[in-house]
Amino acid sequence: MTCRTRRSSRIRRACRTCRAYSARRDAGLLALRLGMGGVLAAHGAQKLFGWFGGGGIGGTAQAMEAMGYRPGRPSAVASGLAEAGGGTLLALGLSTPAAAAAVGGNMAAAVSVQAPNGFFSQEGGFEYPALLGWAASGVGLAGPGRLSLDHLTGHRFDRPWLVPAAFAVTGAATTVVICRRARAADAERERAMATGES
Repeated sequence: MTCRTRRSSRIRRACRTCRAYSARRDAGLLALRLGMGGVLAAHGAQKLFGWFGGGGIGGTAQAMEAMGYRPGRPSAVASGLAEAGGGTLLALGLSTPAAAAAVGGNMAAAVSVQAPNGFFSQEGGFEYPALLGWAASGVGLAGPGRLSLDHLTGHRFDRPWLVPAAFAVTGAATTVVICRRARAADAERERAMATGES
């Protein structure tokens, strides 16, 4: 066996190993996308349509008002669309950066509501929305893998520039919404204190 033949044999083995790892990565991303996307889509369907025991737009709007997201109806629609639309797109692996950013922003808003209760879910904490937002953002950064509609369409809706653009726009919008809610809550507390003192 010549030196060139041995080198060629090692390269072929390395290529087979790379393909095996690549296939595992794609299968793992698919499993993550399907599970997370399915959960998010179901939550969004609860908010938008009242499916799976959800409150629909009316019930979700009331809940949004109670959490300080006013007006409640547009907040309910935005949250439901981010979850149902973002979850569905993540599951399909289509427009992955935009879908991941929408989910991440929506979950950041949920975290801001639950943060005063601490981290763990059993205490009403932000553990669950943080995990969903973090996982969605991770998929958005990593990409959907080859077992996706983005791959099938030649990554037409998954261009490298879309990742920072989608996360920047969503981050800015989420910051505005969360800050507006915080300012409204502060003003409400001040009014309550003023009323209590008189």
